[in-house]
Amino acid sequence: MSVLAVSLPAANSNEARVKAIGQALAAPREQIETTFLAVGARLSEGATMLNRVTKVFEALPAELQSPRLVEASTRLAEIGAQAKTISAMFATEQADLSRLVAVVTSADHPIAELRRAVKMMSIVAINARVVAASVVGDSDDFDVFTTDIAKLSDSATATIQAFTTAYRRLTEEVGQAARQRGQFENAHSETLDALALDMEKALDELARQRAVSVASAAETGRVSRQIVGRIASAVMALQVGDATRQRIEHIESGIDALSSLIEQGLMTADEAIAARSVLGSLQVAQLTAAADAFEDDVAEAGDALRDLAADAGAIMAQSRAVYGEGSNEGSSLATLNQAVRHAATVLRDCEAERTKLEAVASAVLDTVGVLLSHVEAVQEIEANMRLVSLNAAVKCAQLGPRGAALNVIARQLRELTGETVAAAEAAMASLHEAAGLAQSFGAAANGNTAGRIGQLEQEASAALVMLEQVDRSLAEALGALNRDGPSVIKLLGTAADTFRGLTAIAETMRDLQMQLASECQERAAGELPAIVVEALSTHCKRYTMDAERRIHGEMFGVDQSATAPDIEKAEEANLDDIFF
Repeated sequence: MSVLAVSLPAANSNEARVKAIGQALAAPREQIETTFLAVGARLSEGATMLNRVTKVFEALPAELQSPRLVEASTRLAEIGAQAKTISAMFATEQADLSRLVAVVTSADHPIAELRRAVKMMSIVAINARVVAASVVGDSDDFDVFTTDIAKLSDSATATIQAFTTAYRRLTEEVGQAARQRGQFENAHSETLDALALDMEKALDELARQRAVSVASAAETGRVSRQIVGRIASAVMALQVGDATRQRIEHIESGIDALSSLIEQGLMTADEAIAARSVLGSLQVAQLTAAADAFEDDVAEAGDALRDLAADAGAIMAQSRAVYGEGSNEGSSLATLNQAVRHAATVLRDCEAERTKLEAVASAVLDTVGVLLSHVEAVQEIEANMRLVSLNAAVKCAQLGPRGAALNVIARQLRELTGETVAAAEAAMASLHEAAGLAQSFGAAANGNTAGRIGQLEQEASAALVMLEQVDRSLAEALGALNRDGPSVIKLLGTAADTFRGLTAIAETMRDLQMQLASECQERAAGELPAIVVEALSTHCKRYTMDAERRIHGEMFGVDQSATAPDIEKAEEANLDDIFF
């Protein structure tokens, strides 16, 4: 701010010069009014924004301690624990599924032996018809060799073919299930454990932030109250602008009254000298005091605004330290939010995988049921083979030496019967074990554990909604901080810097005071003229503050008990009402 250049017009008389000094006082008075109005507007705007930001952050501790966030945290802690349980369950299921594959695969060899035995039976049936044809007589009954073995071979071939078809379907189903589960394991290897760990860390960080938030609430409140006090101090300090303006106006009116009194020509030369000396010296004293008070109060106002800007910066730095920088990417709530979203996705995948396992278990049970339904047919083949083998042995014994060739066929049939029995028993043992494993899968897929996965996903989603509500409040607070914080500090800093240039106004006032003092001649001792006394009394009534009355009283003995005017009462008003 540049120093006011006051140029007084050339004048040939004291009265003209004094009048010009009074008119020159209008420039600093107007600049004081303009400057302080601008500073007051900046302070009002900055205080309003700062109050808004402060109130938002004062409310956050209660938000972070809200029952809904506590409930969400409890739910998420349970979800994390359940995720570990589900992870262990999936590991067990993977082992069981691998066992199922091994069991089903182990049936392949005995079933292949069954197919081989049936194929050999077809060859034996052909050989039996050929041999029987060479030894048969009209009186001999060789149906056991010509017909029974062939029928038994055809029946066994059809049964084992159906059995083999069902087994192949079972092998494909179990293999596909194992491949799908393997793909899931590759995609989510240790995912659930990692998920549980991430959620545990995020919940711990949220608990820490909640604790820090509660602990910082007292500090936030203290700084907020301090800010209110700073604003009050700044508002009080800004009163110097209005007070100085009024004092300059009174000095202007005093000089104008002096000039008018002399210009009217109602006084003698001595009375004019007395008036100029007395009234002029009074305005010199008032202007000196006004300049002194203005310099002191301006320095105080600047300090108050700088302290206020520093407090604003402190509370914003504290808020960022507790709640983050405002992007929300690194906050505990944001981290937990991401963990919960990941949890919901993984749990959904787990639920889909459980559904696949349920379908596999159902299909395996159905297929094993079909296989086991053929057990009676296989057992009937075994019984028929024993019977045919026995009949063939009896018929060979009846033939004597002629039945030697057929006896070889009968012996082959008995051997095939033994092999069929062994292969069937081995296949059935594997299939019974596969059925037991499939039943355990079915029970797990339809049990509480499977349903719990879906429930956990719902709970994770519900907790996510709660987190997002609190996260929005935090985001709004941080958004307000980043949006208004720099503006508040800039406004207050600009307002404080404004006062550094106000010394120019005080210098102008002192220049005018010195010029006015040079125009005031000393009067001769004695009683003041009545017209001067009357002018002093009239001017005294214009005062609006005690400082003016005190100066007047010290010079002329005015009563100091007069009631302070309304402007000083206004200074005691509740300053919060001005800005909030």
